[in-house]
Amino acid sequence: MSSVPERAEIADDYKWDLARVYANEGEWQAAYDAVEDRLADLRSYEGRALEDGETLLAALECRDEVMRQLETVAAYARMRADEDTRDQDHQAMETRARALSSAASSAASFLEPAIQSLAPDELDAMIEGTDGLERYEHYLDDVHRLAPHTRSAEVEALLSDLGEVLSAPGEVYNLLTNADMTFPAVEDPDGNAVEITQSNFTRLLKERDRDFRRTVHESFFEELADLRNTIGTTLGKSVRADVKLAQVRDYETAREAAMDGPNVPVDVYDTVVDTVRDNLDVLHRHAELKRRALDVESLQMWDLYMPVTAGEGPDVEYDEAVQHVIEAVAPLGEEYRTRVAEGVESSWIDVYENRGKQSGAYSGGTYDTHPYVLMNYQDDLTDMFTLAHELGHSMHSELASGAQPYVYGDYSIFVAEVASMVNEALLTHHLLDTVRDDHFRRHVLNEYVERFRSTLYRQSMFAAFEHEIHTLSEDDVPLTPDRLDDTYGALKSEFYAPAAFDDHIDREWMRIPHFYYNYYVYQYATGISAAAAIVTRVMEEGASAAEDYLDALRLGSSAYPLEILETAGVDMRSAEPIEAAVAEYASALDQLEALLD
Repeated sequence: MSSVPERAEIADDYKWDLARVYANEGEWQAAYDAVEDRLADLRSYEGRALEDGETLLAALECRDEVMRQLETVAAYARMRADEDTRDQDHQAMETRARALSSAASSAASFLEPAIQSLAPDELDAMIEGTDGLERYEHYLDDVHRLAPHTRSAEVEALLSDLGEVLSAPGEVYNLLTNADMTFPAVEDPDGNAVEITQSNFTRLLKERDRDFRRTVHESFFEELADLRNTIGTTLGKSVRADVKLAQVRDYETAREAAMDGPNVPVDVYDTVVDTVRDNLDVLHRHAELKRRALDVESLQMWDLYMPVTAGEGPDVEYDEAVQHVIEAVAPLGEEYRTRVAEGVESSWIDVYENRGKQSGAYSGGTYDTHPYVLMNYQDDLTDMFTLAHELGHSMHSELASGAQPYVYGDYSIFVAEVASMVNEALLTHHLLDTVRDDHFRRHVLNEYVERFRSTLYRQSMFAAFEHEIHTLSEDDVPLTPDRLDDTYGALKSEFYAPAAFDDHIDREWMRIPHFYYNYYVYQYATGISAAAAIVTRVMEEGASAAEDYLDALRLGSSAYPLEILETAGVDMRSAEPIEAAVAEYASALDQLEALLD
């Protein structure tokens, strides 16, 4: 039986090294205690933070010191928990870290309402008259910008205390689908039993045997169906929490509240979704190409992940993927390329799936650590692109933290997804330019068009779904499982009109964890659009365009997201980048169709 290994069975060379953060859990506990002890220092500024500029500066610096230490405590606990979600000790560590994060947020909650109580000229005078306070000028501007939606210190403290509770639906969903659920084993075409997991589900849907794909598809969704009411409740409560928090902060909608945080106009959301919907003919053309390539009468839902290229996709072992990614990022400069190579060799990455491991992939770490990347690498082309994607996030973190003080060392998701997708596009160009094997090249082109399908179009469909269910909740319409099925199924039918639909696909919303992230997914679509524009500039203009892009990454959060992308030469207020990405998708389809013919 092909089964998922236990963590102890995986070689240490392919695991991340968390001992570089804390040598052992005793050190983690000491760091936890140190943060807890500092909360009293932070609270001591309540009621006096505005006495003068020096006191305000001291309060801000104390807040940053506490949050900086806390960030590492929480990241370590999360990564330990993600190694094996069945490990109760590590789950308890993460729970404690979340509780400490809520306590720290509560302790600091007085600060921003206090700052907002100052008149703009009073704040300007403090900045001008206090050496060191100018470092916080953009942050202070951002705090003042949000004044109409910040409540009293007492209410802000209460909201901070409730943070742990309000995030519970997503946490329950995560543990349910990664730790508690066991999907069935199915028999592959060779007669071997293969266990379905969240991590290998889409890979199994790329197997050539169509009956096997159908079995995987139906087995997976039938297993999910047994928890339909539970998962429907977790998603409904998560959406309801978004809506209620927006109302508490005096926003008209949950979407407005979510997008006001990074200062992105809601028009940007509508522009990307509407532009993609206006160009569904390109996606439909891709679906029809896939139907012809598979030589089937109708394209079924279990066919959607299949490549249009003949034969099995190339195996890409992890070490080979690493070399391709390192070479692919060379257009961004030798310093960038070298740092990627050093990071991979320095145990940044937890490579392979193990039993109980958190599904998917992410780049983590903190301001005071190097990046850490979680993967569930499956030795295929798709996961090589995922590796490039996550290392884009990692290098963004390296550049931002290296150039900015802690207060600006992070960055918004809106910008983050650009960095990851620039790396994906560079990898595509590298592979097409250097690999001569026609079979491999066809699969690279197929991967490229699949990235546009899944990132530009599928995530726009997800964004439309997310907005529709939030709007329903705002209108006090109960989000029952049936309603979620109907809403999702209608969008799936619109986006994939040439395909046939079965009863299972309506509940695909049940397997998407990003729906618990509060208006997150649209940023994949804006990200791939901005990335395509940036890579075009880099390829046409060379080093100067690459440096503009790296300068944008170095800004961290010291400017607003749209301004940061303008530094890289992209205007995301307009439909032009999305239309250009659609055109790139169509062009790649042209190339692929020509190769197939």
